[in-house]
Amino acid sequence: MRFDVIANDQGSKARAGVFETAHGQVATPIFMPVGTAGTVKAVHQRELVRDINAQIILGNTYHLYLRPGLELLEKAGGLHQFNGWSGPILTDSGGYQVYSLADVRKIREDGVRFQSHIDGSTHLFTPERVMDIQRSIGADIIMAFDECTPYPCEYDYAKSSMEMTHRWLQRCCDHLDASDPKYGYDQHLFPIVQGSTFHDLRSRSAETIASYGRAGNAIGGLSVGEPAEEMYAMTQLVCDILPKDRPRYLMGVGTPENILECIALGVDMFDCVMPTRNARNGMLFTTEGVINIRNEKWKDELSCIDAGLENEVSTFYSKAYLRHLIISKEMLGAQIASIHNLAFYLWLVGQARAHIIAGTFDTWKREMVLKVSRRL
Repeated sequence: MRFDVIANDQGSKARAGVFETAHGQVATPIFMPVGTAGTVKAVHQRELVRDINAQIILGNTYHLYLRPGLELLEKAGGLHQFNGWSGPILTDSGGYQVYSLADVRKIREDGVRFQSHIDGSTHLFTPERVMDIQRSIGADIIMAFDECTPYPCEYDYAKSSMEMTHRWLQRCCDHLDASDPKYGYDQHLFPIVQGSTFHDLRSRSAETIASYGRAGNAIGGLSVGEPAEEMYAMTQLVCDILPKDRPRYLMGVGTPENILECIALGVDMFDCVMPTRNARNGMLFTTEGVINIRNEKWKDELSCIDAGLENEVSTFYSKAYLRHLIISKEMLGAQIASIHNLAFYLWLVGQARAHIIAGTFDTWKREMVLKVSRRL
């Protein structure tokens, strides 16, 4: 997977780049809308392109494996054919679900045995099995199987977990490299750096992951409850070790402020459920700050949702109308809010890219962090 850095910011470690996949180019820094079960919630594929300007979306191995299942996905010709999204797709390995299903899973050296949240059936994810599942799903970028440790975490547990993640990575690479893609195009593996918030573990994990020389590298196990300062410290440490000629993906992060700060540290790729999950609850991210559209103050506000964005949804509908829909629990409210929030996130990383190329990112970022984090 070719990755070219086309500009570096002089006041920070931010960079603008582009990488190639079989389903198209992706300009970085980039935010990837989360489509856990094969769909970005409340958003049509055409809206991902027309209104949001999404370049790449996510799917989740755990959820797609359970439903609709691999047999149907293979019959359809992979997830691209099944859901009608023609651009690049990245699939999470299911490691985060291992973390979140603490009550119904057991982690062992061979893999993770867990119970389905749908019907209680028992399943085993091994590194090899996870590679096979992601082959069947057909994503352009696939993630190595890892364990995501909780926060706070004891040092000995974080160390043991990280070492097992490294052993699992070797098994993922061996198995993937010995198999062929199912649908006639290359799939690229990203290893995942772990180590909780311990500097020596994070350094060791980043060095180990970098030594594999895969197409890109991910930073996992952050945004799980640790203070933002810890997240930034670990991200900076890891980015300084991971190779400069590969994209860096910070998994599950985060708020607009988090994204801007981590772009400045050298991260290229982000994903998070926040823009869609918060949208369904009435929280809007705008170019002027954060809005809780449920508040009484927006009841009679007939101005558009966000004049700073150029998509039809954000500039056509009024705040008062969207508030009415959300309060009334109309499905259209969740749809409008989700499209708006995702459009804002893609606008934000697009602006970051433009300022990196123009050489003005550091100044712009400092101003923008203050703006996007304030409550309106």
